[in-house]
Amino acid sequence: MASGKQSPRQKMINLMYLVFIAMMALNMSKEVLTAFGLMNEKLAESSTATTQRNSAFMAGLAEKVSEQPKKYAPLKEKADKIDELSSNFTAYIDNLKNELQATVSDPEDYETMDKSNELDEMFFQSGTISPKGEEFLNQIEIYREGVASTIEDAFPQIAQKVRSEFSTGEVTTRENIKKPWLDYHYQGFPLIASITKLTQMQVDVKSTESQILSAMLSGQLQSEVSLTNYQAIVVPDKTAFFSGENFKGKVVLGRVDNTLQFDNVTINGKKVESTQAGQVVLDFPAGNIGEQDIKGQLEFKEGDSTVVIPVSSSYTVIPKPNNAVISADKMNVVYRGVQNPMTISIPGVPSVSANAPGLRQAGGAGKYTMDVTTLQAREVAIKVSGKLPTGETVSDSKTFRIKDIPRPVGTVRGEDGSVSMQRNSLEIANIGASLPDFDFDLNLNVTGFKFKVPGQPTIIVRGNRLDDRAKAALRRAGRGESVQVYDIEASLAGNSSYKLKKVAPVFIELTN
Repeated sequence: MASGKQSPRQKMINLMYLVFIAMMALNMSKEVLTAFGLMNEKLAESSTATTQRNSAFMAGLAEKVSEQPKKYAPLKEKADKIDELSSNFTAYIDNLKNELQATVSDPEDYETMDKSNELDEMFFQSGTISPKGEEFLNQIEIYREGVASTIEDAFPQIAQKVRSEFSTGEVTTRENIKKPWLDYHYQGFPLIASITKLTQMQVDVKSTESQILSAMLSGQLQSEVSLTNYQAIVVPDKTAFFSGENFKGKVVLGRVDNTLQFDNVTINGKKVESTQAGQVVLDFPAGNIGEQDIKGQLEFKEGDSTVVIPVSSSYTVIPKPNNAVISADKMNVVYRGVQNPMTISIPGVPSVSANAPGLRQAGGAGKYTMDVTTLQAREVAIKVSGKLPTGETVSDSKTFRIKDIPRPVGTVRGEDGSVSMQRNSLEIANIGASLPDFDFDLNLNVTGFKFKVPGQPTIIVRGNRLDDRAKAALRRAGRGESVQVYDIEASLAGNSSYKLKKVAPVFIELTN
């Protein structure tokens, strides 16, 4: 308000303004209180739905325990502990909410729940945390540490998340002031806001329980625990057999489960007696050269019924090898500047030796990588040798062509060649480079380029976006004109020493 001498009329107008502003603030406060109340109702509905879903999880798990106790009892024991901790904590919070709501005449009249006295008196006393506040923090700790310690061996990431989400450590405010967790979250807030926060904590508890149960049951309880969804898998001791050998392998159900006991096994029309917990051991003549079938069925009891799982697989009998099989995973070409993946093996030989310039093993059996960046030749030969189980040595070699990485093309906003674009889009677009239709997924880093607007000097830009000079030149270009990005400087991410071929330019037609 203006200072100095004022007329009575002006003083009245000023007073009316103050009253009007106060009324607006009061209305806004009531709307906010109502919004908190409605939010609390929605959170309560969400908590109820999650509780029902968790109950269904527990009921399904209990049923499986009755059918296969050895398999599911340990899982059920942990799930019961999580459920007990969650139920006890949410029930404690319910008692707090009921006690707070009992202090108001109508718990659904949210506009009257604007004071903080009720919760402040409950959690704080003479400037410190009251016994009831200490109890609240203790209940959070019991839940947090109880859940985390139960699952941290099997699910360390979820345990860490629980400790973080339900932490009651000091909080740093926006003013960089450290405050106790309870003060920061609950002191001085309207009653309805504090009740909503308590409801949100209940939702977090139920959601955490649901996440843990889903992780325990691989996210799909019914599919995971129902044995009718298992598939019989034939696992041979090796992928191919010589003529005259016996086929050796086993049949398992999806995952090897030592708690399963089969009642009847039939393979290729014959009953198989050689069974172990969770698997069937096969040992019979491999047969003639060519593809051979394995047909049969597995039977076992589930509850009061008998579950039958068909067995259907095949294997190939091959003659003794005298030639090595060598293949490049991409094609019969290797490229400079990249790690070329190679698969090298000899059928029937478990271990082979391979030699060539730039060739080295890459972990798994038969897996290699080949780096020919420094080779000046246009071809490279890979020599392979190995010993058959009979002690006989076989060897072979194969030649691969060596090529450079093809010429990259410039891109604007991921598009290459001739591109139509608005002027303001080009100003913020990334200039890049790509290798279309190349067999390797390589990342190219752009560090500079030249930018040409018709009728204006060429501008050299550092980085992968237009700088201020380039943007100024762009603004002087006319609608429909084509500007050019060329001489793009690009390098391989992780291998900047390799010199790429000159990057093809990109042309941009301005649409405005």
